[in-house]
Parts: sequence; C-alpha cells; structure tokens
Amino acid sequence: MRRFLLTTCLALSLAACNSNSSGIGTGATDTGAASEPAQEQQGITADSMASHDPGPGQAPDPAAADDQPRPIMKVQVVLERLGFAPGVIDGQMGLSTHNALRGLQQANDLPQSGELDDQTQTLLSRWSQIAATRVVTIPADFAAGPFAPLPKDPVEQAKLPSLGYASLDEKLAERFHTTPEVLHALNPAPQGSPPVAFAAGQKIRVPNVGNDAISAVGKQDEDWLRTLASLGVGTDQPPLDRIVVSRSKGTLSGYDTAGKLVALFTVTTGSSHDPLPLGAWKIYGIDHNPKFHYNPDLFWDVSDKKPKVLLPPGPNGPVGVVWIDLSKEHYGIHGTPEPQTIGRSQSHGCVRLTNWDVARLAQMVSTKTKVEFVV
Repeated sequence: MRRFLLTTCLALSLAACNSNSSGIGTGATDTGAASEPAQEQQGITADSMASHDPGPGQAPDPAAADDQPRPIMKVQVVLERLGFAPGVIDGQMGLSTHNALRGLQQANDLPQSGELDDQTQTLLSRWSQIAATRVVTIPADFAAGPFAPLPKDPVEQAKLPSLGYASLDEKLAERFHTTPEVLHALNPAPQGSPPVAFAAGQKIRVPNVGNDAISAVGKQDEDWLRTLASLGVGTDQPPLDRIVVSRSKGTLSGYDTAGKLVALFTVTTGSSHDPLPLGAWKIYGIDHNPKFHYNPDLFWDVSDKKPKVLLPPGPNGPVGVVWIDLSKEHYGIHGTPEPQTIGRSQSHGCVRLTNWDVARLAQMVSTKTKVEFVV
C-alpha cells in the first residue's frame, strides 16, 4: 500500500480536515454471542473495562445499574450499539443524536422525524435492559500514560514520538465516547472540593458504550488492536457495500449489499474555501494510526513561510487514528482530536468523524466499498 499524502484535511483550527450479550447488533440485527475481548496470545491485554450487558429479558445487575435516570444517554448508548452513532455521548438531544434517530427510523421504515416519537420509543424499548452508564475500575496500564499537552507548533510536534493524549481525563473520555466534562459530571466531587482526579485503581461511572469486544483472530496489527481497545471499538462490524456522504445533512450513511442502511455517522464536510468534492469516488486504502505530511502551501489560512514537516501518529494528530484514502487527490475520510466539533466546525474539504466513529467505520469499509459525495 502506498504511503498516503495526508495533505489537505486540517480543520480551520488545524484540528483536521461486539457483539455483546445484550443481543444488539449493528444495523438492528442480532449478531449473537460476544467474543472474548482481545486475545492474550496476540500480545493484546484483555479490556477489563469492556461492556457486559444483560441479554434480552434479563434484569440488569443491581451493582451495575444506573444511580439515577438518564433517559437521553440511555437512548444514545443503544443507538450507538445499533450502528447509528450519536457522536459524543453526553445525555443531550443534540445534532448528532437527532441524525442517529433519523438513521434508526429509516432503517426500520418509520417516519424520519429525528425525534423520540411514540413509534421510535416503542422500537427502542426492545433494549430497555441496557443501562445508560456502568461502573468500571481504571486499569493501571490504561492510566500509565505518558500524558502531556501538545505544543501548538507543528515543527515542535514533529519532534515527538507520537501525538498522544494530554491527560488521563482525555483518554478516558475517548474510550467512553464522551468528554472529560461529562465524566466529571458523572463522578462529581463533594461540594466545595476540586474535581475528582482520575487515577489507576479508581472506580468511576462512565457511559455504557458497547460493541467493544476485540477479537485478535486473523488480526496481526497489534498496534491497531490496541487502538481499538483504547477507543472502545470492537472488531466485529458489518461490511459496507456503499457509503454516502451528504453535505446538506452532515451525515455519512453506510449500506449493505441489499441496499439496507446499517450505519450512520454525523460528519464534518468541507467549508466555503474547500467545499466537499461532489461525485463518485473509490477507496484506495485505509491507513491505521497514520502519520501526517503537513504542507502549509495547501492551507489557505496558514502562512506559506511555515516549513513542511512529517507529524507522528497519534489520536491527537491532525487526522486522528484513521485515514481512508480516496481517489480524489488529497481527500480522505479521517478522525479528529476535537470530537466535540464534529458537525459544527469546518474542515479543509475532507470528511471528519470522531476517532471512535472513524475507527468503527474503518472496520466496515474496504477498497471495494463505493463512495458517493452528494448535496
């Protein structure tokens, strides 16, 4: 596979253009029993923070039940399991959650209101046993770091071995598809005390994200398996025959060979300076944990006097953890170090998703998947 020239996809801020026992499968299809998380013989440590949900008709474990009602967050975690991603799981009915509801409704031949109407709530009640949150213990290896704020200058970034997380808070937030602020709201400090300082061995309440089982069978890229485990993204994902990115809707829709919608993600697509290139494209390749060729000549908002540098890989790199290379030169589908901006800020023409969503998408597509960019 050729080395991809990751050149025109920074955002305007330079942030860049499991099956499980719950019976929930992507695209509202039951995929059966869970596989064991990340196999030890492949050198990948099993994820002790992975989801273990009750099956249909089974009562939740009282020790793992929600400490208070969180109805919207519960809807979000179920939607994500079904393949319709709500973006950042925060318990709020925002843009990405409305989009996810429309995807669920379309896939189930319901009116596409994007709201929790009666028919949609009836459908979602099939997964009423899924809690909004669960309690996990932070493993020592997960909390080991290193953690450090990244320098803003790309020249200084290029000197680092990787563009990793600035803090354990940030790493935990990406693992559970949320923000540090939501994690601290779920784990409040006593009144008048500073925020809780997350640390190894600590029990914390997190969004109950699922479909996070990692199977190493047939997988040789241990670094990529570690990335998936770190992001709470499972290896069992449905293959997509076609993906459609809509500029007006701000969504990426994935269809199987029968033309059924089985996945939907909210995305950021282009800007007035670098609009989304409409048309039909091919996938040339998928680069996991990519490096980034930073070329100021290609950015309208960066001085051409800045030097070109090769940035190391990492979740806080300009294109996050995945680059899906397209037949349109310099364009691709990729992640971002700023998940809260998806669907809201602009990019330099490429299609951006959260790191956990693009990692999931990367398991679904191949060079045979057709790509359409539409109005």
